[in-house]
Amino acid sequence: MSRYILHCDLDCFFAAVEIRDNPEYKGKPVIIGADPEKGKGRGVVSTCSYEARIFGLHSGMPISQAYQRCSHGIYLKPNGEKYRKVSKDVMTIIKSFSEIFQQVGSDEAYLELTDICTTWQEVEKVAEKIQRDIYQKIGITISIGCAPTKSLAKIASDFKKPNGITIFTNENYKNLLKNLDITRISGIGKKSKNSFYKKGIKTIGDIQNTSLPHMIDL
Repeated sequence: MSRYILHCDLDCFFAAVEIRDNPEYKGKPVIIGADPEKGKGRGVVSTCSYEARIFGLHSGMPISQAYQRCSHGIYLKPNGEKYRKVSKDVMTIIKSFSEIFQQVGSDEAYLELTDICTTWQEVEKVAEKIQRDIYQKIGITISIGCAPTKSLAKIASDFKKPNGITIFTNENYKNLLKNLDITRISGIGKKSKNSFYKKGIKTIGDIQNTSLPHMIDL
């Protein structure tokens, strides 16, 4: 019997909350992080809206570099107290769907539906209900990955952002994953990536097509 696991990941969480509270920011590049000080600031980007990501901005980027790429963006300092309150409200909604719940940080959570659902169609309906409840009650969106394992569910949640639902089953996940870069696997960072690349392992499909003894030798 397949397990049914959801990975729920809020879309651009901090930025989404600020856009919700300031409708005039909608459709504009919103960057949460340190004060850019007109390109001379120190610190990093905490998160940013999808409109900011068009300019190459991302979490962890030096704020001075972000300003150079997107000087017209809306730069805001994080409001930790507000984000914690919203996170708590969101997690209350998610865990109301199952007793098997694990929060990961302020914007992610795993939920197991194995004892509740019997088909992937039922799982999808639960995911849709979670999305609907969060948007109606909190005013922000969430992307959800559904899969037989936590690691697959996490990859799936990133497939159709923002506000998407992706289902990996035992039958389809290999085909859906084969063209993805190996860095989509949790735990493979820049150093590991370079090592694998030098040995011709660039995609998850390359890993799937490599024998276990050979992978161990790598």
